[in-house]
Amino acid sequence: MGSPTPASINRLPWSIVPLTDDHCKELCTWQYPAPYELYNWPSWDTMQQEQSEFADLLIRAEQYRGVIDEEGTLTGFAQFFPIVGVTRIGLGLRPDLCGKGAGLGTQFVQLLIQEAQRRAPKQEIDLEVLVWNERAIQTYQRAGFILTDTYDKWTPTGVSAFHCMVYRSGNQAYS
Repeated sequence: MGSPTPASINRLPWSIVPLTDDHCKELCTWQYPAPYELYNWPSWDTMQQEQSEFADLLIRAEQYRGVIDEEGTLTGFAQFFPIVGVTRIGLGLRPDLCGKGAGLGTQFVQLLIQEAQRRAPKQEIDLEVLVWNERAIQTYQRAGFILTDTYDKWTPTGVSAFHCMVYRSGNQAYS
């Protein structure tokens, strides 16, 4: 199949939709294998009790979106962080779709870039990625992101090193 071209992005079989309670419950069941298990969400009950992330209705409405396929099946999610002058993207692709090649992850990221541009056309788009996550870094590079900074940041499991990557229009590396 190969990686997508700019023209093919408009034909993706995905739609960006509001994240529903059912989507949230499903996200909490997704299980990423090692070493990606740190991306697993707590149980939906725990999320609701703590009112964390998408369990908080205001945060969910303002920042989170679901990505569904043509049948309405949840294939991923996005978070658009509220940072002045920058749209920071957080994202997750359903575990069984990760690492499959064929440019699927790149297409997913490019869909989110389009949404970020629609939301705030004049803002820079960036994301953070753990430095060891080469699979994600390569996907982001194919989608047009470049590495601009590396720094340590506190996470629930301690301090970890992150790259900041910034989207540069026309920088897509197709392979």
